[in-house]
Amino acid sequence: MRMRRSGAVGVACALPVLLAALLTGCQRPTSGSAGQDGRPTATAPRPVGYGAVFLGTGECSSFGTTSFTEVPCTSERAAARVIARHDGSPDGGPPCPANTDFVLHISAQRPASHEDGDGVIPQGYACMRNLEPPHPGDPGGGGGPRTVVGDCVYGAGRGQVRETACDGTGRRRPEYRVVRAVRTRDRCPPATALYVELGGTDPVGCARRI
Repeated sequence: MRMRRSGAVGVACALPVLLAALLTGCQRPTSGSAGQDGRPTATAPRPVGYGAVFLGTGECSSFGTTSFTEVPCTSERAAARVIARHDGSPDGGPPCPANTDFVLHISAQRPASHEDGDGVIPQGYACMRNLEPPHPGDPGGGGGPRTVVGDCVYGAGRGQVRETACDGTGRRRPEYRVVRAVRTRDRCPPATALYVELGGTDPVGCARRI
């Protein structure tokens, strides 16, 4: 754990309003039989810093009804840990790890003053993992920013699919399960009933009807 400068909390508390969207999914739906729709978002407009880098990898966040706060991971208020942190937008940046439960979008901020002159927070996104279950980013969990092998989906119309929990606890009953990830559709097994966009080096998900 890195050394933290004294006064970091007080300085970060003076930051202007910082908007972030807590997403349970960030892939765009695609046409045809592939893709994943966006999901409802919750906003957290007033983050408060704890470390020298706001929500750096390995750090933890606590969530409230109107704000989220960076806190020590040993705090009873800690709810989720940053497992990857990137600058820029998720649309053009590196994908979050497969076990990400949700993504926090962080808007750029440039405070008027800072004790060290380095209080700039660039636009970026934090890939978050809940400290305790449930973990919607796990295979079959029904959420997360990525669809992975083991996830279940249902048809959402217009050639699109959405994720849902494989155990049937979601709002919609699962209709297909992704059983394999391949480079091209012709490499899917004969029993494949649906092709799902996954991204990455093996972008085609071969899904069987449940």
